[in-house]
Amino acid sequence: MPVRVSNELPAIKILQQENIHIFKKTQDIFQSSRVLKILILNLMPKKIDTENQFLRLLSYSPLQIDVQLLRIDNHIPKNTSIEHMKNFYCTFSDIQNQNFDGLIVTGAPLGLIDFHHITFWPQITQLCYWAKTHITSILFICWSVQAALKILYNFPRFVRKKKLVGIYQHKLIKVNTHLTTGFDKIFTAPHSRFSDFPKHFIHQYTDLEILAESDDAGVYLLISKNHQLIFVTGHPEYDANTLAQEYYRDLRQGLHPSLPDHYFPNNNTHHIPQITWRKHAYLLFNNWIHYYVSNP
Repeated sequence: MPVRVSNELPAIKILQQENIHIFKKTQDIFQSSRVLKILILNLMPKKIDTENQFLRLLSYSPLQIDVQLLRIDNHIPKNTSIEHMKNFYCTFSDIQNQNFDGLIVTGAPLGLIDFHHITFWPQITQLCYWAKTHITSILFICWSVQAALKILYNFPRFVRKKKLVGIYQHKLIKVNTHLTTGFDKIFTAPHSRFSDFPKHFIHQYTDLEILAESDDAGVYLLISKNHQLIFVTGHPEYDANTLAQEYYRDLRQGLHPSLPDHYFPNNNTHHIPQITWRKHAYLLFNNWIHYYVSNP
């Protein structure tokens, strides 16, 4: 089924070239009265790339989805034009009196910054509490997992000495959950973070159930007892070249990054990385929409 987005969003042309059905809001193509409303809070630096990634995953659902992009601060992004933000993003005040079926909160390059030094921390806090009463199911990705755990569970902030970055093998802890229906028992997923989530602290501070983890990357997939809150510590939405782009960005900035683990073939940056996690990314989002967003 198609996903409907704001008119003229660049993702429309890009994804239609991949034979993915993306339609403008002015196109009356939805036949059912049951259209899922999904809000995406995009905190990533490259807004358009992130829009493409999440819309691609959402578009494979058999259900009809209307997507609204959200920003919660007045920060002017370095990698996205002001016109793009004004044209395609709403503010929290625009939607605070509405209800949505789903909310996706993306990652952000803020893993080394103390929460109270983040300029929009009060707005993130407000959004998390608001979402619990206005959103059917909430999906937190990477850095937003760290933020939401702090806000909703007072979970301590843990920072790795070395950035975790690469493609890692994961294993299912529970195989009979709706969220992981169709998953292989062993699967891969990208990570790019300084955040850490020790298991014994998860058990101590939260009611969350761990569904999947990695020997190298740690906890990957968690869900609350009421199934409203879902936490993904990695980046299943990433494209094949996203980690390469981050690696070269850090090189240009003089940060001396390590090569992403298990990413470049033979650790040779001249070789094109292969995407091995796409199937499970589609399954994860499809299961989230079908079992938790539309049928809570």
